[in-house]
Amino acid sequence: MKEEIESYCVERIKEFGLIADERKDLLGKITDYIIYMRVDDSPIQLMYVCTQNSRRSHFGQIWAAVAADFYGIDHVKTFSGGTEATEFHGNAIYSLLEVGFDLIPNNESNNPKYKMLFGKNKSTLCFSKVYNDGVNPIENFAAIMTCSDAEKNCPFIPGAGLRIATPYEDPKHFDGTDQQSEKYTERCAQIARECLYVFSLVK
Repeated sequence: MKEEIESYCVERIKEFGLIADERKDLLGKITDYIIYMRVDDSPIQLMYVCTQNSRRSHFGQIWAAVAADFYGIDHVKTFSGGTEATEFHGNAIYSLLEVGFDLIPNNESNNPKYKMLFGKNKSTLCFSKVYNDGVNPIENFAAIMTCSDAEKNCPFIPGAGLRIATPYEDPKHFDGTDQQSEKYTERCAQIARECLYVFSLVK
């Protein structure tokens, strides 16, 4: 793992005390799912879902992959999707570049694909897509809803072994304001912290 990303993880781990007890109980259900799949030696597939699959769900996909690697949890695959396809938003990408990720565009389009690298031969592919896109799993996965709108509009996701809502405030509301950078940085850190917390409990 890249040194700056590892250091970032260490700082977020120091902040576990910022996570409310009720939130920890909620996140613990994701941990329980991961442990259950490990007992059966099954692939651990986590799909983060948000309406536009442009910001929070990508943060979830990326930080869950990093957290699994940080704690040495094998056979973890992370995904993201939405109720509509837009694009992986530039403000979210920029906040990840500031942390230390490297980015390799895979194509040029209105909805480009990006390989987000966090170490040598360590990456995850990100682009906006609907939750049932062909690249996403169709069975034996956890669906983690990162926004209340996706929770409301996706009452049933076929094939999900676990469906759980962990909503986050949308940094989109601050686009173009003097709080834009602060709010994207804040949301990136919160989702990183909570993904690390989930994997820290895996035994």
